[in-house]
Amino acid sequence: MEQEKLQELSFEAALARLEEIVGALESGTAALDDSLALFEEGVALVRLCNGKLDAAQQRIKIITEEDGAVVEKDFDAPAG
Repeated sequence: MEQEKLQELSFEAALARLEEIVGALESGTAALDDSLALFEEGVALVRLCNGKLDAAQQRIKIITEEDGAVVEKDFDAPAG
């Protein structure tokens, strides 16, 4: 799949395509060249999904109450 088309995929669509690729690679029926192309597409999809998850995480806010006032803070993900 072209890089431009990959960028247009939603997270859910990219994940579904990644699952298809994993299934195809696990079946072992694809020729070597096809398997390599699928693997490369899979790597690109993993990067895309990770980027979308990172962007979503940056948008998440924690809403708490401090001294009777509602306060919005950035979400700090645990390291790991």
